[in-house]
Amino acid sequence: MNFRKIFAICVFTSVLINCNSQTHEAERSVIIPTPSNSISASWNFILNKKTGIEYDERLKISANFLKEYIENGSKLKLRRNSKISFIVDETIVNPEGYSLEILPGTIKIKAKTDQGAFYAVQSLRQLLPPSFENGSFEGKYLEIKSIIITDAPQFLYRGMHLDVSRHMFSVGFIKKYIDVMAMLKMNTFHWHLTDDQGWRIEIKKYPRLQEISAFRDETLVGHYSDLPHQFDGKKYGGYYTQEEVKDIVAYAKQRFVTVIPEIEMPGHAQAAIAAYPELGCTSEQVEVAKKWGVFEEIYCPNQKTFAFLEDVLEEVLELFPSEYIHIGGDEAPKTRWKNCSHCQALIKTEGLKDEHELQSYFITKMEKYLNSKGRQIIGWDEILEGGLAPNATVMSWRGTSGAVEAAKSGHNVVMTPTSHCYFDYYQSVSEDEPLAIGGFLPLEKVYGFNPIPEGLTKEESKYVLGAQGNIWTEYMPTEKQVEYMVYPRMLAMSEVVWSHTNRKNYKDFVLRLENFYRRLDALGINYANHLYEIEGNLVSEAGKPFFEFKTLTEDKTIRYTLDGSEPNLKSEIYKSKISITNSTKLKAAVFNTEAKLGKTFNQNIDFHKAVGKKITIDKVPHKAYSGSGAEGLINGISGSDSRYGDKEWLGFWGEDIEITIDFGEETEINTIETRFYNGNGQWIYAPKAVKLAFDDDDDFKYISVFNFENSFTKFNFEIEGKKARVLRFKIQNYGIISEDKQGAGNKAWTFIDEIIIN
Repeated sequence: MNFRKIFAICVFTSVLINCNSQTHEAERSVIIPTPSNSISASWNFILNKKTGIEYDERLKISANFLKEYIENGSKLKLRRNSKISFIVDETIVNPEGYSLEILPGTIKIKAKTDQGAFYAVQSLRQLLPPSFENGSFEGKYLEIKSIIITDAPQFLYRGMHLDVSRHMFSVGFIKKYIDVMAMLKMNTFHWHLTDDQGWRIEIKKYPRLQEISAFRDETLVGHYSDLPHQFDGKKYGGYYTQEEVKDIVAYAKQRFVTVIPEIEMPGHAQAAIAAYPELGCTSEQVEVAKKWGVFEEIYCPNQKTFAFLEDVLEEVLELFPSEYIHIGGDEAPKTRWKNCSHCQALIKTEGLKDEHELQSYFITKMEKYLNSKGRQIIGWDEILEGGLAPNATVMSWRGTSGAVEAAKSGHNVVMTPTSHCYFDYYQSVSEDEPLAIGGFLPLEKVYGFNPIPEGLTKEESKYVLGAQGNIWTEYMPTEKQVEYMVYPRMLAMSEVVWSHTNRKNYKDFVLRLENFYRRLDALGINYANHLYEIEGNLVSEAGKPFFEFKTLTEDKTIRYTLDGSEPNLKSEIYKSKISITNSTKLKAAVFNTEAKLGKTFNQNIDFHKAVGKKITIDKVPHKAYSGSGAEGLINGISGSDSRYGDKEWLGFWGEDIEITIDFGEETEINTIETRFYNGNGQWIYAPKAVKLAFDDDDDFKYISVFNFENSFTKFNFEIEGKKARVLRFKIQNYGIISEDKQGAGNKAWTFIDEIIIN
């Protein structure tokens, strides 16, 4: 029997009045993430003082959650009756699936498990006014529109991460974070508890972790790339007691959120080594790191270290009942191991090939210990290096290749690539955005993420458990800042991992999000609102450049100026593409009938000789950093000084590239300029050299651009009246990153910006 027939039968049997009413598809779902199926009707359920709840004991947590939510959110007190009923339905296949039936006289929540029923409650919650979130609903009754929803998640693992090592946040804030996760039907909280900059969990057997490792003497001010480095001179730190950890884990459990702790090893260990120097290869005293980045300190794979880590994990296991324990495994420099006599002897004794296999030996040893305790390990994709531990799950962050490799080997995978899942990246092109690590990850890009990477068969795809958004807090010192970076991108991620692909529609999501913001307001969440921002692009038509504006919000007007002045209600209304014939200072904003909404869009166009001409690149930019394509390099628009991943920067991973610009006719060239991004913390390095030639000349002029001291390496080439039709560049990638630099052993990225020809 199809879905519409089921709905019609349910309604007919529930009420024999209003026979002329029509069932119809929901006009627009307000629920995030969007359900698998929903049909609404013109009837209403009345929530009032006569309403009560009854439930199967197996669905008790969900029923009590709804009761408390309604009673805390309003003046209504629910009775014990069947107006709202929780029913165990064994026919529901997915243990996290549910059906929600809101009919004229009853609300029925059906699920196979309490967890499924809980997700039904979260959908119902979003159908109630936002005032329920803060207890300000004053009405004596509420009409809820009739609807039937059947729903189940696409992915098993639906996660959010939070780094508390760089900056620490209150227990109350973490509970608030988990609350929103639960409302969005996310089920895994990845808690990053240890790193170079701080150890944040109480381990009773090792008190110096609390006394020393939990505190750093001072903290870096500004961005890591700002030289020389400046510090605030203030001691910073703290840790969560075991009682606080138990409280958070129990709180999450009541919301069907599993907490996975991360205890970093073998790298990112400087804070621990600061307290116990014997855990390192040199036994020398070090300090808790006070700036960001990757440090050479690493656990030495000896018996003292393994005993320490097993003792630590013994206490961790008592606190966290999760199947998985995250052991990190990322960014583990091998310099100390290469210079350590014990490590080199161990490599020979164990018949290992190199230090990468030594890392695999380390991880496998820890996995055996955790397996013996009935637990499984999960680690960042570097745990693939040197051979993957037998039962490990891989969290793929350096792109998708690690995920593909792991899945093809029969290992479970969680997708969290930097390109789509790192919420510490900038989310807007606005220059007044708060300081972030770099990169560019707007809401639409998060929403467009497909956790199933290319290159996997249908059978191999089954090993992809899901995905998670990551919050690294180097540049998030406050809870308000974390919220600003998390929301609304968490909402987009929730739909990525819950909703089936055929139900996803970004424009519809934006409309639901505009409504959802009122709920975030009621919850007191400091979200970033970029819904009223404008996207602008330079496009070419018949060889001539035009500028176009776009905005996703409906019933709004774009007004603009071309002279750099601030647009207002009297400014020109945007109706069609704007012809660009010279350098222009564009400004635009979204307006309703009364006022400007959101921030002003600013775009300076530097109209130079290459704008609108033909450009080709012999390599395809990495799909995660493809910007606006090759044409974006000669569109008169320079990329951001901080958002290397925006649409004006093109990224190439480990490749030499050749760029050709064809002017269509002989053109006088006097100056050539461009720039390359340096973000060593993100493995972005200036190219070793640029080679330049004109027309068909094979005599390329070699120009070195090797420079890593600034955020940018600028390329300026002056000639006097050179005439040519074609200009060619050969750009030599940095290559494999050396051991003394960030990202050691990996391929370097090349990021190039606008090529300006005059």
